[in-house]
Amino acid sequence: MKKETDRRHQDTICTNESHLQHKWYHNLKYLLVGILFGIVFVKAEIISWFRIQEMFRLQSFHMYGVIGSAVLTGMISVWLIKKFKIKTIYGENISIAPKTFNKGQIYGGLIFGFGWAITGACPGPLFAQIGTGAFAVIITLVSAILGTWVYGYFRDKLPH
Repeated sequence: MKKETDRRHQDTICTNESHLQHKWYHNLKYLLVGILFGIVFVKAEIISWFRIQEMFRLQSFHMYGVIGSAVLTGMISVWLIKKFKIKTIYGENISIAPKTFNKGQIYGGLIFGFGWAITGACPGPLFAQIGTGAFAVIITLVSAILGTWVYGYFRDKLPH
């Protein structure tokens, strides 16, 4: 039987969890960044249902440019963190667990993509969409939470 910490590291969940204790207002900076991030999503039309539909119909490069630049930024960032052994601003090590491919990732990606195409929303901009008054997206949010709960409930019975 694996220890809980082994499973968490294997899944790369909270492998870099900080053990530092901060005051409650320490988290306000994340709220501010989240609000600014939402504003950028709205202004860049990343949360637009029409932009998302254009992407899935191969009618516009807009979303592919956004996603591609995010992937490129992530690749460069991870490479820099690994190459220079960059630490957090508090001096803690950053651990990036090695990933192995399995066919479940393809199935999960297809389900995610179909859901994204049908609803016009992915988990990132859900809250920004709701914040702009698209209250129908609450159904998508509740469905995403329910789907996550169902996966967590059946996780140990699923092939990994």
